Amino acid sequence: MKILYINNDGGGFADYVSIESETTISQFVDQRLKHGIAADYLIRVNRQPVSRDYLLQEGDRVSLTPTKIEGALEECLGQSHGGRKTESVWGAPAER
Repeated sequence: MKILYINNDGGGFADYVSIESETTISQFVDQRLKHGIAADYLIRVNRQPVSRDYLLQEGDRVSLTPTKIEGALEECLGQSHGGRKTESVWGAPAER
C-alpha cells in the first residue's frame, strides 16, 4: 500500500512510499530513522498524534519533524551575535 511520507529533517521532502500492510507507525519510523531517535521527532499521521501501535492505512499522511535542531543550543545559551551581548537562557549576561 502507499502512504505520503513527509520528512521535515534537513532539506525536507515529501513522496509517496510503498509499505507492507499491517505496518505500525513505530515500525515505519524505525525503518526511516536509521541514525535518529524517535523521541527527537514530532511524529504525526494525518496531522494528528497517534499511539506507537497505530496501523498505517492506505493514503495516510505521515510527517516526521525534528524537535531538536543542531546548532540551536549555542544560540539558546547566549552566544554573541553581531558584536552585541546577549543574555543566556537563565537571564545572566553571556560571557564573551
